[in-house]
Amino acid sequence: MLRSLPKLSLLFSSARNPHYLASVQRFISVGRRAASRVKIGVASTVPIRSMSTSTISSAITSETAAEDQVQRVNLLRSTDDNYDGVIVELDQPMDSTTFISILRASVSHWKKLGKKGVWIKLPIHLVNLVEALVKEGFWYHHAEPKYLMLVYWIPESPSTIPANATHRVGIGSFVMNEKQEVRYQNFHWKRVLVVQENSGLFQGTGVWKFPTGVVDQGEDICVAAVREVKEETGVDSEFVEVLSFRQSHNSFFEKSDLFFVCMLRPLSSDIKTQRLEILNAQWMPFEEYAAQPFIQKSELLKYINDTCLAKMGGQYSGFSSVPTSSNFSDQKNYLYLSAGALKSSYSS
Repeated sequence: MLRSLPKLSLLFSSARNPHYLASVQRFISVGRRAASRVKIGVASTVPIRSMSTSTISSAITSETAAEDQVQRVNLLRSTDDNYDGVIVELDQPMDSTTFISILRASVSHWKKLGKKGVWIKLPIHLVNLVEALVKEGFWYHHAEPKYLMLVYWIPESPSTIPANATHRVGIGSFVMNEKQEVRYQNFHWKRVLVVQENSGLFQGTGVWKFPTGVVDQGEDICVAAVREVKEETGVDSEFVEVLSFRQSHNSFFEKSDLFFVCMLRPLSSDIKTQRLEILNAQWMPFEEYAAQPFIQKSELLKYINDTCLAKMGGQYSGFSSVPTSSNFSDQKNYLYLSAGALKSSYSS
């Protein structure tokens, strides 16, 4: 900080001393250029440098008062995450040039604070800033209908920013009607709910299959299984348990896939086919379903069928849904476990 100089003001109070007055004016001129203001950004500010001069004369004071100020740089408003990173949610429109200046100042500030990952949530109406972010080293993390998330890693060490969601979650619903039995090839078989699709991989194949679908964001597996059955067939049902699940890779835009086979208990039997995706639906004897050539040629489906048969015979126990709470969230969630085996372990 340059402090005030009261003694010097006495020496230069007269214009009859041109040598010293010229020196002072040169000094003030240099100070004025150094103290120019940097004004960019839309959010918080941090002081960079401060410089002030003493009152040398009333004329000089009047001339330099507007220049005697603090240099400040505006930064992007951010919140800290749990891993020494920051999250920025942009909303106000701005041009790319102004944004780059604010962004660079912000990254420099976060680096001094020891921050690592930077997450910038860019709403769709600020798409004009995408190119600027990419040129500054940011990369795409994921996209949703109304925003794009870009990320940046500040340290020189390898990035530990987690990848976007790696799996898609699907369900298949095994709905067995215990009240309906039919004689098929000299045996009595319970009927299962099956559908033929009029779109997708099975379109035009004539294959009968279990109702299937994708779990929506924020939806529980047990809820999704019931919903898909209702949407495709009109049958009301309740979740019983997860019988098995399968993991596969590179199945949907290079993402992995988790597929849960769920057993459901029907609460109604009347079928109302959803014509948008489903060509037909019916209650079919399980053995007739399992005897289809497509099913017989699939090792995966044969294992699933064996699991369903074992369950029908009372020789298999799947995973029931148990509502639980967590130390990390007040939201209800489900733990899937073998309730029968757990009860047996308590009694032994």
